[in-house]
Amino acid sequence: MNRNKPLTIAPGKAICYSGFREGQSPESGIYPTYEQIKEDLLILNNHWKYLRLYDCDKQTDIVLEVIQKEKLDFKVMLGAYIGAEMNNFGCPWGGTYSEEELNKNKERNLNQIQKLIQLANQYPEIIFSLSAGNEALVHWTDHYVPLENVIRYVRMIKKGAKQPVTFCENYVPWLDKLKDLVEEIDFISIHTYPVWEYKNIHEAMEYTKQNYYSVADKYPNKPVVITEAGWATNSNGRGISIGNVSQDLQEIYYNDLVNWSEEDDVLTFVFEAFDEPWKGSQEPLEPEKHWGLFTVDRKPKKVMAKLFADSRIV
Repeated sequence: MNRNKPLTIAPGKAICYSGFREGQSPESGIYPTYEQIKEDLLILNNHWKYLRLYDCDKQTDIVLEVIQKEKLDFKVMLGAYIGAEMNNFGCPWGGTYSEEELNKNKERNLNQIQKLIQLANQYPEIIFSLSAGNEALVHWTDHYVPLENVIRYVRMIKKGAKQPVTFCENYVPWLDKLKDLVEEIDFISIHTYPVWEYKNIHEAMEYTKQNYYSVADKYPNKPVVITEAGWATNSNGRGISIGNVSQDLQEIYYNDLVNWSEEDDVLTFVFEAFDEPWKGSQEPLEPEKHWGLFTVDRKPKKVMAKLFADSRIV
């Protein structure tokens, strides 16, 4: 049983959602349409109650509009995407920027936080919690933001909006580096990816539990949520062994994860709803592209085959 006090929300399944399809990406500025997002949310509706969104961008505007207009039963954790405010020379894939780029990021980040507050106040019945950023404090990030700046953003959000505030990060920094941040937020949000840490499926669920409780036991008076946990279905062998990913393995991990989350009363956002081909490198088998429970064509993978056996999307 979860030893920490839970968030005061109704039980329900939770999933990370981003709707970018072939030829769409935040970098290109080509976003899913209203009808495409409506199609996605109708697939997810009645199966997941909580959605996690990462960015206060055009896609998020449409998602919130669709939920409101179509009267869909979703509650949203809304995040601000904050970009690099200092160089991180420890990032393996490039975390260095010019002074001009860093200054532009600071300006954009401030706009993101302000937009987050605005949306939180505009959709108080839909948005149930707010995140001041995503994976911007871990040692390998390519968008590093100093801890004191993240704390400043958290305080701005808490001053401007009524919803509980968190920050979403890999489980490791919470164990020591982010103690000052814990004092500022309403609940802790961790990410756990056993497959990225070279664990096989037989070790995976126990490792996820260890990750969760290492943080939850350290802060017994603070609710802890898992905002990302999942299993990829393809890999080019970089970072994740090819033999350690498949639709069969995804199904096993997903079922174990959901069952444990319900038993231990842990709100867990599965990563993620749909494959996103824009992510990572240009290689088709890049793992970043293959975490969805559904393909980019909105076809259910094996993990969803029974649940959607009679669906029009099969």
